[in-house]
This record gives sequence, structure tokens and C-alpha cells, in this order.
Amino acid sequence: MDWKEILRRRLATPNTGTNKKRSEQELKDEEMDLFTKYYSEWKGDRKNTNEFYKTIPRFYYRLPAEDEVLLQKLREESRAVFLQRKSRELLDNEELQNLWFLLDKHQTPPMIGEEAMINYENFLKVGEKAGPKCKQFFTAKVFAKLLHTDSYGRISIMQFFNYVMRKVWLHQTRIGLSLYDVAGQGYLRESDLENYILELIPTLPQLDGLEKSFYSFYVCTAVRKFFFFLDPLRTGKIKIQDILACSFLDDLLELRDEELSKESQETNWFSAPSALRVYGQYLNLDKDHNGMLSKEELSRYGTATMTNVFLDRVFQECLTYDGEMDYKTYLDFVLALENRKEPAALQYIFKLLDIENKGYLNVFSLNYFFRAIQELMKIHGQDPVSFQDVKDEIFDMVKPKDPLKISLQDLINSNQGDTVTTILIDLNGFWTYENREALVANDNENSADLDDT
Repeated sequence: MDWKEILRRRLATPNTGTNKKRSEQELKDEEMDLFTKYYSEWKGDRKNTNEFYKTIPRFYYRLPAEDEVLLQKLREESRAVFLQRKSRELLDNEELQNLWFLLDKHQTPPMIGEEAMINYENFLKVGEKAGPKCKQFFTAKVFAKLLHTDSYGRISIMQFFNYVMRKVWLHQTRIGLSLYDVAGQGYLRESDLENYILELIPTLPQLDGLEKSFYSFYVCTAVRKFFFFLDPLRTGKIKIQDILACSFLDDLLELRDEELSKESQETNWFSAPSALRVYGQYLNLDKDHNGMLSKEELSRYGTATMTNVFLDRVFQECLTYDGEMDYKTYLDFVLALENRKEPAALQYIFKLLDIENKGYLNVFSLNYFFRAIQELMKIHGQDPVSFQDVKDEIFDMVKPKDPLKISLQDLINSNQGDTVTTILIDLNGFWTYENREALVANDNENSADLDDT
């Protein structure tokens, strides 16, 4: 008889005779003893009937050591064969053209404007004719994902084709990046990504004007953005999956467009004008031409109104060589100040503001940095603003969980992190914030004057 049935009957037995004299606690103890007994028997029977429980399956495979040359070569060869096989599974240009022809042939009227549509029945017909490589795209899940508000229950042929193109591009890029993954662990080290971008340069027409002597500086500039934003813990490696998920690779490959506008180039960190701008600024700051920046040289960055207290913290916390900053460290500095709304940039600046390394900013920290702003105001002949007023404004803007402490997460959640950090480190930034209403009024007046003319 099944142990569960025995236990059920035993519990259902009425309390007669001697059972009436037993306490409720004794009955509970007997119930637990019976349960433990039958459960142990059942568990033991399972172990005896299934040999799988006697062994633990292997779940760890160590990487070959440096002196195991044969194993390393075998691993490299097997990875190359695997990537080649994955590459052959992707749709080539001819197959993509054939897919477009089939979709266009099976479109379902009526069209929406100039956009061709297709229903689920024809969608499945195309899937059967398109071949085995396309099978993964012709599923109910994909169709439902692209189905929006069409009253006939159709999807846009163009949207579906773009979806397929995007998927193919992602897989191609994943395979391309994996070729540089020397460790074969799904991530790229700094040197791996440098090699990838260096070999990518000749395929980007927008970089044709770069001199080869500048390639190393361009690669350093490009790689730094990836690592600054995608490696916040500074582990020295980035997951390939993270590279594909972010927009940086799109920005980099946008340079394949020979007709890319000047405005797009200026806003694209990876463009030649942007890289030359950043490197040119570095050279202009380096007055003694030793290839490094001292604190005094860095103080002229931007509008030259950053406080000495903040610059001291930069040189205390960031990697320096004999008290001077190299180009790579300078790039982190620039990326942080030019992207103050981003969590990675706020993390960089927050670390500098957290002078006590407590993981939060208190009144003492805020006063420590704002006092330097007050001193600069005096030097420039301005009346210093009361710290109490500024402190209250900062806490009102951030609205931290703890009314006496501001954490990094509080800054990020408030969407005011860029304003708060600017107030504390840059006199020009504080002046802009303090006179924001007057500046807005002037802008409105200038707009009105232009309208009148």
C-alpha cells in the first residue's frame, strides 16, 4: 500500500479508547514520526532504483594551461570549426533576396498606404518555401511580436524583413567578435577589442582620411568608450553579449555610410572628427609636451572653471604616473564629464565626491566641495551663495530615501545627477544653474526678436 494512503488512513482514525487520553502534542509527535518514517522509506527506494543519484554529472571543464600546447591548438581549431558551421547557417545575400521575393509574392491586400502586409496563413506558406535556414523566423511567436493594430490581423512585410536582417546581422557580428575571443569564454579583453577595431578601420569609409600614425590613438579612443560604459567594475573584459546589446557597435559601423552627414559625425564618438577633437584637446592641454597631463594642465579643461578640490580628487582616485595623467585616463575623465546623465558617468564622479568612501554623500561632503565654488565666486568678484540654500535645493532635487544621505542610486533615480554634480565641481556650471531662469528669458526674447524680423 502506498505510504501516503497509510498516513491518510492513520490520521483519519477516530480517537477512541486510549487515544482520548493522549495529549494533542503527543498526537502531533506521532504524526511527524510516521511522516518521517514513510518519507524516508520512499526517498530511499527512489535512490535505490535510479543509478543517476549515485554520481554527479561533470559540469566543469578547465581551460588548457599555457604549456599544454596541443590542447590549446585543439581548442582553437574546434572553436574555429564551430564558428564556421554557425556562419554557414546564416542567410546569405542571395537567400535574403529570395526571401524578399517570396514575401512580396504572398502579400495580403489591401495595402496600408505603400506598405505591403501579410497574414498568418501566407506567412506560413512563405516559411515552407523559404528553406530550412528561414524556419526559425516563421513562428507564431515572431508573428505575434510584430502584430500591432492591423484590423485584418496582418503584419508589415517590411518590418518582418527588417527583423530578419537585424537577426542575421547580430549573429554575423557575434561570430565576428567571437573570432577575437582568445579565451573562448564569451568576453573580449581590452587587447582583443583593440585588434577587432584596428582590423575594422579599413572597412569604414568615413575613416579613410586618418593617417596610419593616428590609428593607435583612434583605437584607444574607441575602445575606451566600450570599457568605460560596459565594464563598470573595471574587470578588464566585456561580455560579447553586452557589446551586441548596446548601441556603440551601431555607432561604429555607421561609419560605413559614405554619405554620413556632418552633424551625425560630430555627435558620433567614433567618427574621425570626434576622435581628432578629443586628441587635439589633450595635446593643447599638454603644455610641456611630455605626453602626460598634470593637475595644472588639466585645470584648463573646458571652460577652466573646475574647482581645485575636485581636481585634487581626480588625481587621488584615478590612475596616474608620477602624479600625471595619461591619455587613457584622460579619456575616462572626458567620457564622464560629457555624459553626466549616464549611470556609468555618475558612478565615476560619485566616487570622486565620496571623500570618506562611505558609499553616500552627506552634508559634510556637499559642503567640502561647494566651499571651493564659494571661493571661486569671491575670486571672480561675485557674492557667494549660502551653502544652506544650495544644500536644501540638492536634497529637494534628489529626494533620497534617507533624508540625510545621498547614495549613487538616489542620484541615478532622481534624473538630476548631472545637475547636482555640475553644481559641486564647476563654477561655470553652477552659475548657469543659478541663473537658469534669466537665461531662459533671454532665449525667449531672442527667439521673439528673430520671429519679428
